[in-house]
Amino acid sequence: MSNRCYVATRKGLFTVDRGASGWAISHAAFVGDNCTMVMHDPRNADVLVTLNHGHFGIKLHRSRDGGETWPEIAAPQYPEMPEGYVPKPHPFTGKPLEWSLKLIWSLVPGGADESGVVWCGTMPGGLFRSENGGDSWELNRPLWEHPQREDWGPNGAEFPGIHSICVDPRDSRHVRIGVSTGGVWITRDRGKSWQIGGRGMRAEYCPPEQQFEPILQDVHCLVQCAANPDALWVQHHNGIFKSTDAAASWSEITDVKPSAFGFAVAVHPKDANTAWFVPSTKDEKRCPTDGRVVVNRTRDGGKSFDTLRKGLPQMHAYDLVYRHGLDVDENGERLVFGSTTGSVWVSEDGGDSWQNVSSNLPPVYAVRFVKH
Repeated sequence: MSNRCYVATRKGLFTVDRGASGWAISHAAFVGDNCTMVMHDPRNADVLVTLNHGHFGIKLHRSRDGGETWPEIAAPQYPEMPEGYVPKPHPFTGKPLEWSLKLIWSLVPGGADESGVVWCGTMPGGLFRSENGGDSWELNRPLWEHPQREDWGPNGAEFPGIHSICVDPRDSRHVRIGVSTGGVWITRDRGKSWQIGGRGMRAEYCPPEQQFEPILQDVHCLVQCAANPDALWVQHHNGIFKSTDAAASWSEITDVKPSAFGFAVAVHPKDANTAWFVPSTKDEKRCPTDGRVVVNRTRDGGKSFDTLRKGLPQMHAYDLVYRHGLDVDENGERLVFGSTTGSVWVSEDGGDSWQNVSSNLPPVYAVRFVKH
C-alpha cells in the first residue's frame, strides 16, 4: 500500500505521509504558488509539478530526490502558426483559438517499456510527449492537425483541453485521452494516427439529433482499470458512462443517487467493476447535494451504488472535488480526495470510512498517491 500522496493546490504542493499516528502533512513546497498538477513516475520515482504563474507563464519542475529539491525543466511550447493559416473561429465564442499554452491539465508516465516517456495534456487542446523525463517536449502533430480537432468545444475555461490520458499497460502504443469538450480519442500507434471513440455517450445539453455525437461529449474524467484496460469509466458532464470494449462503445449508468454529476472518478486497479465517484449538484450549483459530502461506490459495474459518508461532513459542507482531486492506490484499498475548500480525506478500507487530514489547505486541484 502507498504511504505517501502529493496534494497540488492553489497555494503550493503538500506532501502527505502515513506515520505511526496516521496521515499528516509532512512537507510543503512552492508555498504561495499556483500548483495545478503533480505526477509521480513509478518507473524512476521522478515527481513533476506544474506551476501557473499567470502573467509570467507556466513552469514545470522535477524532483529526483523525493521532493527535497525542485529544479526547473522545460515546459511544452506551441509552435508558431504556419504562414497564411487562419484558425477556425470557435462555434460558441466566435474567437479563433490561440496557439499558446494556457494550462497543463494532465501529466502521465508512458509505458513500463518507455523509459523517460511522459505524456502531457494541455489547454487549448495540444497533446505533448517527452522522451527524456520532461527535459524537452514535442507537440503531437497528427492530433493537433486532425481535421476534427478544431471542432472541439470549450469547457468552463472557454478552451478545449486534454485532461485525461490512459496508457494501456499491455501495449504502450495504445493510448486513450479524454477531451473537454471533444469526447474520447484513441491511438494504437503511439500517436501517429487518431480516431474518436464510439457512440453511447449522451450530451443532454445538445439538440436531440446531436446528443449522441461522440465529438460533442463533455468528458470530465476518463480512467481505465490497470488489470483490464479495455474497461474504462467516464464521469461526464451529465452522467456516468462505462465501456467494456476499449472505448468502441459506451453505456450510461442511470438513476445514481444523490447525483450522477461530478468531475472525479477512480477505478479499482484490479477489479474493473469497482469504481468511486464524488457527486455534486449540477450545473450552476456545483456543491454537494444538501450540503453533505459523500462518495459513491459501485462494486458491480454500475448496477448498484453504495453512498459512503462515514467520517465525511454531513451538514453545511460545500466541498467541490475537481477531476484530478480523487485517487486510489495500487492495491485498491487506500483512497484520497481533496476539495475546493482545502479539505483532504483518506480512506484505508476502500471508502467505507474516511479520516480528515486537513481542512485548512488552499483549494485542491489534484491528489496523487506514490505508486510502485
